[in-house]
Amino acid sequence: MNTMVSSFLIKVCGLRDCENIRAVAALGIDLTGFVFWPGSPRCVREGSDLPDSDSCQSPRRVGVFVDEKPSVVCHKIRQYRLDFIQMHGHERPEDIERLRYGLDNAGLKDVGIIKALGITSRQDLAAAHDFEGLVSLLLFDTRCQERGGSGQKFDWSVLESYGGDTPFLLSGGIAPDDAQRIGSLRHPRLAGIDLNSRFELAPGLKDVGKLRLFLSQLRLLIPNNQTTKQTSTL
Repeated sequence: MNTMVSSFLIKVCGLRDCENIRAVAALGIDLTGFVFWPGSPRCVREGSDLPDSDSCQSPRRVGVFVDEKPSVVCHKIRQYRLDFIQMHGHERPEDIERLRYGLDNAGLKDVGIIKALGITSRQDLAAAHDFEGLVSLLLFDTRCQERGGSGQKFDWSVLESYGGDTPFLLSGGIAPDDAQRIGSLRHPRLAGIDLNSRFELAPGLKDVGKLRLFLSQLRLLIPNNQTTKQTSTL
């Protein structure tokens, strides 16, 4: 599995409103996230449309699922033309293997898999090694009771103990005033960040002004300006 990342990825998750999605996409981000878990206030409503994504400059689409059946995941991939699926539940490595098998048999071999893991301590990172070779990316989020996220940070210093080969996205309570801190992170497998609730006007509706300012600050801090929109290979 090719896990090379040629730019620092920016993912904005929990989008739902078409005009808001277009405005966020115009900021030059890499990934847009759409939640398909009914328990989330950001869940994409059944039958909702998403903006066309025919342009080669359009962000790639990530569908977020929680302990979902492979048949449902495959249906949503086709319905919403998803490029990645993010599994945000209690999925075990064998569940990911079964899902990969189902995707391949359904003619969806090009769809990448992201596995989210809840983190509070260095010990939690040990579970990441079980997914080596099975996923395109890991996503390290703050462990909480709710499956939809808490909007709170975990202790980022524990990332130093992650020695796996799979790149990861940093998630969990990243806020508009965190650009400087993120710019100082130097983990060799840090592939990018996932932004959500701290950039919202309301659940599912992002504050484009806050995102624009944050990204402009971050692009001055990341080495070689790697947050500039460019082709990334996973």
